This record gives sequence, C-alpha cells and structure tokens, in this order.
Amino acid sequence: MSLSIGIVGLPNVGKSTLFNALLRRQAALAANYPFATIEPNIGIVDVPDPRLYDLAQYVRNDYGAKSGDREIPEKIIAAVVKFYDIAGLVKGASKGEGLGNEFLGHIREVDAVVQVVRDFSDENVVRAGAVNPEEDIQTINTELILADLQSLEKKVPTLEKELKTSRDPKLRHKLEVIRKIRETLDRGDLASSLNLEKEEIKLLKDLNLLTMKPMIVVLNTDESKLSTLNTQNIYISGKEALVICAKIEAELADFSESERASYMKELGISEPGLNRLIRKSYELLDLESFLTMGPKEVRAWTFTKGDKAPRAAGKIHTDFERGFISAEVINYEDLRPLGSLKKAKEKGLVRLEGKNYTMKDGDVVEFHFSV
Repeated sequence: MSLSIGIVGLPNVGKSTLFNALLRRQAALAANYPFATIEPNIGIVDVPDPRLYDLAQYVRNDYGAKSGDREIPEKIIAAVVKFYDIAGLVKGASKGEGLGNEFLGHIREVDAVVQVVRDFSDENVVRAGAVNPEEDIQTINTELILADLQSLEKKVPTLEKELKTSRDPKLRHKLEVIRKIRETLDRGDLASSLNLEKEEIKLLKDLNLLTMKPMIVVLNTDESKLSTLNTQNIYISGKEALVICAKIEAELADFSESERASYMKELGISEPGLNRLIRKSYELLDLESFLTMGPKEVRAWTFTKGDKAPRAAGKIHTDFERGFISAEVINYEDLRPLGSLKKAKEKGLVRLEGKNYTMKDGDVVEFHFSV
C-alpha cells in the first residue's frame, strides 16, 4: 500500500519547487508563470526511516557483511509515498475557470491533500491570485466545496428515485448522511469537519468527495523566517500548518549528507521540512510501519493503525493473510539494545503472536503461514 498525496494551491505558490525537492531532482517544470504544471507530475518518494539502516547492521551482525560476492543485506527498501504535483487552482475552478475540471479530477484520485500557501516575499514571482495565506486557503476550500455541492446535487435525486423502489436501510442512511453533508457545505465548512462514523464514511466512498479528504497546510515561507517559525505551532484558518521553505528544501536535496547537516545547522533547523511533511501525512491517515529483516532484504511496510497481524501480513502477500498461522514479533525499541535478532531470540525476547495481535509501529516481524 502506498499513500498518495496531491500537492495543491494557487498558481506560483511553490508547489512544483516543493515537488522537485521531494524527488531530489527537477522532475517538474518550476516556471514563473501560471499553469506551468498542466498534467499532474507523479513521483514516488521514500519515507525517511533510520530504523532500516540500524536493522541492516543487525543483519550483518548476525550473518556477516557478505555472502560470497553479495552484500548483506542485499536490499534496503523503504515504505513509499506517491506525490502528485497538480496544476494551480484559481477562483471559479468549480465552474471550469483555469484548468478547473482537470484540477478537481486529479484531486479526487489522492488519499490526502497538501495545500501549499504563499508566505514568501519575492515579488519577482508573479502572485497570480495569491493574497495572503488565510485568503488563499479560503479560495481553495471554497472551490472544493462548490465542486462537492455540484456532485451532491446530482446524486440526491438519483438516490431519492432508488428509494421509491428499494427498502435498503443503508440506502436511506446514505441519503441522510449526504443531506447532512450538504448542509455543512452550504455553511461554508468542509465535510471533513463532521464527526462521521466509520460506517458512514464507507457509505460515501463511491462519491469520493474532495472536502472529505484529510488536508495538511504547508506555509511556504522565506529563508529569513525559517529558523524562528519552524519550531513553533503555526495555525492558519484554525488548522495547524507546517512551515517549510520550498527553495531551501530544493537546495538541501542537492547536497551530500554532510553538506546537508552543516547547512541545516547554519539555518537553525534540526531536519528537512520534507521529513516532517511525510511523517505528518502518515499521522493524518493513521498509517504506521512494521519492519522485516533478513540477509535478502530489510524492508518497511505500511499498515493502518489498529490492524491485526493477519491483515498486516497481507501487505506482503495475500497468501500471508489467507494462510496466517502466527507471527514472531519484537519491537525495534526492544531489539535496538541487543543489535542482533539472534541474541533477542536466545534471550526469549521474540514473542509468538496469534491472529488477534494488534500491530504496533516499529514491530519487527516474521510471519508464518500455510496455504
């Protein structure tokens, strides 16, 4: 499972610059004019996870540095996030202004949305509608609300017609939830502001509502503001915002590890903003990682918080879930002091868990199955 995130915002707020930094290469056209991005650029980005490199060393501690001419482990594979760099949004997008229909269609495909808003002062970059962070967020939200209202206006009559010939209670409940959402949107609030039950959210899945998607606000700021802002909790329009300088992130992406560390120290920041963005994206969707290790590969796998062991096993292969027997588990934090999975087993620290075990972030697992 890979998380997909759409990077959105008004034209020229730094979306493509941020996207390029994420990919550590110039994958998108970062140009100083509106709609430099037309088709969504797509990039697969590793989730930063230093635990993987520790596990790789633990495998070497157990099996040696090489097997013949092969390195041990042969591969280190991180969990990934799929980022979409989507064309700039303008007022009237819900009515087809700018690249409205294409823009809104691309957003419907992603799991979560990153709203990039402008807080940098370079007047050489055309503003193209951007006024201030609060108004920019409101412009984006308004267009998403209007687009969802259009979708619901088409859906309600269809459901009402179906209910005349159907007694399905789920259908009636779905219509009730949709009416509740429509009232919320009419007030100018996002559908995500409603505290819907999980079952209600499932009923709405086919609608793929834009305003139901989890959202993160990224305040694209000046370098001069970075060290004072990035350690604070910034709130814009009632939402917590990550403070990032896309220009600095693009520069950091081109540096070696030592150069990056030195530059960040000079700037007064502890880590790249992109790492914070990816972690926040995971938190937003209740995602965590379990880990597998061996001479062939060390790997991180994404699962949803609260998943039982068989469901997590299915992330590796459907056969693992279908024929699940048990799981040998030790958490990374318990393994770290030993630096060896073999030693952990000798000390009896590796537990045997069954079907009802709830997975935890950082669990190092070996699944047993039979099909």
